[in-house]
Amino acid sequence: MHWTHRGFRCCLKGVSSVGKKMVMAVSGGLLVAFLAAHAAGNLKIFFGSVAFDSYAQWLRTLGAPVLPHQGFLWAQRIGLTVAVAAHVWAAAALTITARKARPVAYAHRPKIQGGYAARTMRWGGVILALFAVYHILDLTTRHLNPHGQGSPYAAVVSDFAPSRWYVTAFYTLAVVVLGFHLGHGVFSGLRTLGWPAPKSVALLVSSVICVGFLAVPLAVLSGIVTGQ
Repeated sequence: MHWTHRGFRCCLKGVSSVGKKMVMAVSGGLLVAFLAAHAAGNLKIFFGSVAFDSYAQWLRTLGAPVLPHQGFLWAQRIGLTVAVAAHVWAAAALTITARKARPVAYAHRPKIQGGYAARTMRWGGVILALFAVYHILDLTTRHLNPHGQGSPYAAVVSDFAPSRWYVTAFYTLAVVVLGFHLGHGVFSGLRTLGWPAPKSVALLVSSVICVGFLAVPLAVLSGIVTGQ
């Protein structure tokens, strides 16, 4: 056991900077794909409670009878956990490598190029990780949701009700942070994978995903989507 753990750590340390960037790009790509699918699925709420609840139930039975009840969701959760762990590891390893390459701090550190998103990627990642925990407790396990268990449609409507405007404000802030993170991350990831796409492509991807996520809470807050 000890040897295996030691060998695993040696393998991780042996990954080159290019390899770490590839891990970060691929894991980030999987997370972007999930976010896009998740945002698109959320838009089912505009078709009414029956359509939205049916969609939620379909996800639980997807793959049956080959997969057990909620088998697809658990496979997805495990895959996302691995992708997030790989993404965080690659980001941390690249940061440590960069610091080791510059053991003596600058007397006057020059301004980092690349805009706000590039300068705050690590902090943005931390904020998003904390929000993900809150989001799971709120709309997955429902421990923080005022509706509790039951209809997913009712849980969303209760969560973003006008009286809970502060929840919508917090959600909006998190999505804005996500947008900055995605904009820079998609651009960097595509370049790492060998596709020097223009920044407009990354901006389009991040904007579409963010609009998809913000559409639901803002629609509930404004009364477009109601519990009726």
